[in-house]
Amino acid sequence: MAEQISYEAFEAVEIRVGTITEAKPFPEARKPAIKLSIDFGAEIGIKKSSAQLTVHYRPDQLIGRQVCAVVNFPPRQIGPFLSEVLTLGMPDEDGAVVMIRPDLRVPNGGKLF
Repeated sequence: MAEQISYEAFEAVEIRVGTITEAKPFPEARKPAIKLSIDFGAEIGIKKSSAQLTVHYRPDQLIGRQVCAVVNFPPRQIGPFLSEVLTLGMPDEDGAVVMIRPDLRVPNGGKLF
């Protein structure tokens, strides 16, 4: 079982929804990945992310899709790319990443609660 955390610790993690506006291959990454630009609305703006989504998604399929991401982790340098948010996904039965996203369209920047 996973380690328990307090509700306050959970509240400190800002999981927001945004719309992918740009997606490009990231061949320089150690593990296959796609570079994303994600619009989180006026308050947060557009942020960049590197996501290991290459098994189930092509860059051209991602434009316009909404995705959930942690927006308050510090940026992380991934090779030549600075990833500003952590795009969330779950592994399928083979370990390939499947995006976490809302079932229905919601406003960009909305916070998970």
